Amino acid sequence: MKTGIIIIFHNNEKDIDIAIFTNQLRQSKDIQFCLVNNASKDNTLLALQDIKDSRLPNVSVVDIRKFKSDVSAVRAGARFMFNQFNLKHLGYVCTNLLNIKYQGLNGLVKAINENHEVIEDYNTQNLKDRGIKLTLFQSLFSVVEYLKKLNVKNKFVHRQYLSKL
Repeated sequence: MKTGIIIIFHNNEKDIDIAIFTNQLRQSKDIQFCLVNNASKDNTLLALQDIKDSRLPNVSVVDIRKFKSDVSAVRAGARFMFNQFNLKHLGYVCTNLLNIKYQGLNGLVKAINENHEVIEDYNTQNLKDRGIKLTLFQSLFSVVEYLKKLNVKNKFVHRQYLSKL
């Protein structure tokens, strides 16, 4: 089983370097990404579709045409992932809550790749500690919050401490 990561975008066209972002996603072995465009008014959707069209089997794009809250956008991505894939873990990231000025979105994917197994182990332990069986929707987790709690050594994660989360 894989881990699913939902990334919510809203007017992030200028933050996406398609070539580098595609390369980072290509290096993600056991991670299924769902890139959700939350009613962007710029060309974010086109950039996300270009990434998907780069023959990445682990990337899906969901387009939300009418702007929704981050929570609703995450739910839309989770519903898609739940219906399309057999996932054991499902995390999310909302790009509008990130400090991406210095490391960019590529830093996010790199941090996820470098710490994929640690995130899975932490999520498994976290679910066991709760002592109840949760559905995939109930066990959704914030990737950035997990990375912060795990104190991983990564420039991108360190920058998130400096942001206004």
